[in-house]
Amino acid sequence: MQIILMEKITNLGQLGDVVNVKSGFARNYLIPQGKARRATEQSIAEFQSKRAELEKKQAAVLAAAQAVAVKLEGLLVQITQKAGSDGKLFGSVTNANIAEALAALGFTVERAMIRMPNGQLKQVGDYPMTIALNSDVTANITVSVLGEAAM
Repeated sequence: MQIILMEKITNLGQLGDVVNVKSGFARNYLIPQGKARRATEQSIAEFQSKRAELEKKQAAVLAAAQAVAVKLEGLLVQITQKAGSDGKLFGSVTNANIAEALAALGFTVERAMIRMPNGQLKQVGDYPMTIALNSDVTANITVSVLGEAAM
């Protein structure tokens, strides 16, 4: 299916690119999310008339993401979980737990933005994480998992 991108999408293209994608990806994700439109002559003409407005909007989103990234860069987030005497956690620390801890510090970060390269954290210790605030903007934080004695 041919679509026109309404914003930059990683590994797909820039704002205004006309690309071919699988129809399910377009129908189920890109079009409902407002990230793309079907590439008809009418929608391409409509896009050209709104292009400056969309670029301005995308630049504002990028600037906001960069401002948050500056505040997040190098941040240490501490999460306390119940752990055994060997440092192994009862359960695990997920991206939802990290998003909650960041929300407590005043940052609005969605779970999907948190990149956990080794999966869920199951051991006490410090772990480097990357937060993808935008397709172009990332911030590196450290998640410190602290053990709490089980009663």
